[in-house]
Amino acid sequence: MANSKKEVQVQEFSTYKGRPLVRCGDEIYYGNMEEPYVIRMLVKSKKEGNGIELAEKVTVQLVATDPYLSPRKQLIKSSEKKGMFLAMDIADIWLERALANKF
Repeated sequence: MANSKKEVQVQEFSTYKGRPLVRCGDEIYYGNMEEPYVIRMLVKSKKEGNGIELAEKVTVQLVATDPYLSPRKQLIKSSEKKGMFLAMDIADIWLERALANKF
């Protein structure tokens, strides 16, 4: 007997420190879109290292998820970092503080 209810597929995302990490091309989102803030990272330049592409310059932006705000008001903070490690480090700090209302 066939089940009449449709099964909902939940897509699993990679996580970093327990928060979703979603990549589309050179744009990376860190955080849950249901929370008030997320981090958007844009890879501005890359370099070749040991046969793989590495992010060289990354723009990190703290963004409000409120759809009723204008795009200009959604952007809370922005910075450019050298390398993905430094970008992820500041991204996690900014997101933690923003979600705790300490920024």
